[in-house]
Amino acid sequence: MRTNSVHSATFAHPRKNIESFGIRPGSLVADFGAGSGHYTLEIAKVLGDEGGVYAIDVQQDLLRRIDSEAHRKGLTNVHTIWGDISRHRGTKLRANSVDIVLMSNVLFQLEHPQGAFEEAHRILTFDGTLIVIDWSDSFRSLGPIRSHVFDKERAAEFADATGFRVREQFYAGAHHFGLIFHKK
Repeated sequence: MRTNSVHSATFAHPRKNIESFGIRPGSLVADFGAGSGHYTLEIAKVLGDEGGVYAIDVQQDLLRRIDSEAHRKGLTNVHTIWGDISRHRGTKLRANSVDIVLMSNVLFQLEHPQGAFEEAHRILTFDGTLIVIDWSDSFRSLGPIRSHVFDKERAAEFADATGFRVREQFYAGAHHFGLIFHKK
């Protein structure tokens, strides 16, 4: 059926994108705005028993689903946190405590996106990595409306203002951009 091929070409593919991140077993990762947990669960598989992934979201029902799915798949390294990524200490994580922060398809939804960049900077280790994946445009019924699109130039500006530098871009799907930042 063509739906699968269209879906694969249209949306960001978590497993393929994770390969671009350089996530290694043993890392600690925070998935900001984890949503349905597609990235969280794939990252947990890559990390193995030595690492961990924090799925952070404001929607408790989504976090319960992630917990349930992780349990069903035998993933013991998934930790859900009910928190607001755009508030100072909203993730409830210690400063300098995670190696990688992932923000996937969340910036266009945030009222205060600068707060999410600041919180990422606070919790990342000195040589930590911030990964941003978001919609590159508005595609009719797919993604955000045009006025809510948070393009890669704007993401780079917010990151730079918060103490990050762009390391590289990567292909994140037909309708998404991918940027990798490091703390300055």
